[in-house]
Amino acid sequence: MRIESVGQRSALGLVAAGIALACGNAALAAGTGQPEPWQIAMQNPMSEVARDMHLFHTWLVWIITAITLLVLALLIAIAVKFNERANPVPTRTTHNTLLEVAWTIVPVLILVVIAIPSFRLLREQLIIPPADLVIKTTGNSWYWTYEYLGEQAGFRFDANMVQQNDLKPGQPRLLATDNDMVVPLNKVVKLQVTASDVLHAFALPSFGLKIDAVPGRLNETWFKPEREGIYYGQCSELCGNGHPYMPIAIRVVSEQAYAAWLAEAKQKFASTSGRDAVKLAASTR
Repeated sequence: MRIESVGQRSALGLVAAGIALACGNAALAAGTGQPEPWQIAMQNPMSEVARDMHLFHTWLVWIITAITLLVLALLIAIAVKFNERANPVPTRTTHNTLLEVAWTIVPVLILVVIAIPSFRLLREQLIIPPADLVIKTTGNSWYWTYEYLGEQAGFRFDANMVQQNDLKPGQPRLLATDNDMVVPLNKVVKLQVTASDVLHAFALPSFGLKIDAVPGRLNETWFKPEREGIYYGQCSELCGNGHPYMPIAIRVVSEQAYAAWLAEAKQKFASTSGRDAVKLAASTR
């Protein structure tokens, strides 16, 4: 009686979990710009590259599912048709030309079907369109430095993780920074990524960004944000004991808000132009 009641409770638990999974799919999916508790999907894409990456991922999942079901069906058919009871006298067939050609050509065709959209996606990632904004991103142990390049910028600042005791309402733990990278909406942003000490990796899922930061080397990537908000990422390369505390926060704002922030940032952060450096040296004499 006890075993039966335990079995009933287990069955009810599985049914309840299935209903929760079916009805709460939106809650289990990742949010926009940051991870969600108990998520089972990737973060919502907020750029064209990230959206194409998600489509390619879904395409691969369907292909993998079809292959898995085919292999499962073949295993079941072999187990049923060629077991000792159903087939007491085993066949002595050693070759089947049609079968051997098929299992050689079909995988090649599958790889071609995968390669075409893969190369198209790589081309989209690697060929950077004309940029509206260029930001040099330097990985340090263990924080990021953002340098806004160009005639209208010429300043840099560091972005450190906000400690748990200093978090403001709405700021996620281990992801919020004291200074966010701010970019305008619907503008092409080119990132030049490097490192000052050890290997790091600049990764932000909602924009489909992940690129290594290598000392002495300048890697480039790009994104074009499609919605205002704050999007979070992290260093994705084991870079020392401070690796978990190296978050990335990109704040996407309107053009008007970006212009106002740019004017304020030029006054707030250190300038990287030689002229201002000369002025600073002269003023300290």
